[in-house]
Amino acid sequence: MRWKTTALLALAVLAVGCSSNDKKEPQPAELTKFTAEVKLKKQWSRSIGDGQGKTYNLLTPALYGEHIYAADVEGLVVAMDRETGKVVWKQDLDVPVSGGVGVGYGLVLVGTLTGEVLALDVESGEQVWRTRVSSEVLASPAVNGDIVLVQTQDDRLIALNIDDGSQRWSYESSPAVLTLRGTGAPLLTNQLAIAGLSSGKVVALDTSRGLPVWEQRVAVPQGRSELERIVDIDGGLLLSGGTLYVATYQGRAAALELQSGRILWQRDASTYSGIAQGYGSIYLSLADGSVEAIDERSTTALWRNEELTRRQLSGPSVFSSYVAVGDFEGYLHLLSQIDGRFVSRIRIDSAGLRSRPVVEGDWLYAYGNDGKLMALTIEPND
Repeated sequence: MRWKTTALLALAVLAVGCSSNDKKEPQPAELTKFTAEVKLKKQWSRSIGDGQGKTYNLLTPALYGEHIYAADVEGLVVAMDRETGKVVWKQDLDVPVSGGVGVGYGLVLVGTLTGEVLALDVESGEQVWRTRVSSEVLASPAVNGDIVLVQTQDDRLIALNIDDGSQRWSYESSPAVLTLRGTGAPLLTNQLAIAGLSSGKVVALDTSRGLPVWEQRVAVPQGRSELERIVDIDGGLLLSGGTLYVATYQGRAAALELQSGRILWQRDASTYSGIAQGYGSIYLSLADGSVEAIDERSTTALWRNEELTRRQLSGPSVFSSYVAVGDFEGYLHLLSQIDGRFVSRIRIDSAGLRSRPVVEGDWLYAYGNDGKLMALTIEPND
């Protein structure tokens, strides 16, 4: 029942609501014309099965060495050369994948709607181990060479032994009554396991035993209805040096000191899709479809682009001198980091672009809802 509630709620919020009266709902902003300053050049593209599927999944490809790994909702996992798109191996798991892809220390990791975590060999795709956890896994597992960290839909953090998937420890937290469908991917360092929860809190645990090191509330639920009180941390966390950046839905964006959880700064914000950082700025894809840049030291808003309102944006990624975001019609937009103006645009997948773009050096990888994975580079306009 919880699965149905969160799924329906996410669809309601992301579709900008459905009214029972005759009042016409605001429509997504029409795309405006602009003079492109750079060209996004397609290097290769490949279809990854059924892509995100009909459920609100956020399957995101992962880079590891010279390869890129992607999964679809039906359990197809594909390893490809990241510069040519040539398939290295395929593995059909025949289970509904909802969390992935995590990769590192020789493993490719995915979570399922049936509450399992599967580890595949990074070189061959062969299954290394498979284990069951408490509930569905909606975000990529993390790995640090000792444990695999999984965050489940019921706000549990579970540490699995990297060698065989056996449970090392489990941390329980009471989830909110209503949540958006999804969880942010947890983070791992050698000493800390860090996660954002549906309650608007961030928790850091000792990796060896799962004991709390610190807990910090970023957003306080407000309002009379449970819908108004949703403060999920769904967009994931961003770690840069000793600073942890986090943003919530209907709450705040904040910078925390990694070792203590102390709040360095905070400001009002609402996002379900995450945060990016570059050139001394923090970038947010806000819930209303705006893209905002914030000075990471003074918390001053540097610019705000409101020309993509209600277009259900993906999380942002920093790509060269630009900020890249996708939208519900499958367009990838490049915005200038200086002032937020549009500099380029390309359509990836007509079914939409929900997954955050993945960037490595001069390459960007966009994964569309229907399964089209495209590798792009930047060229100056002639």
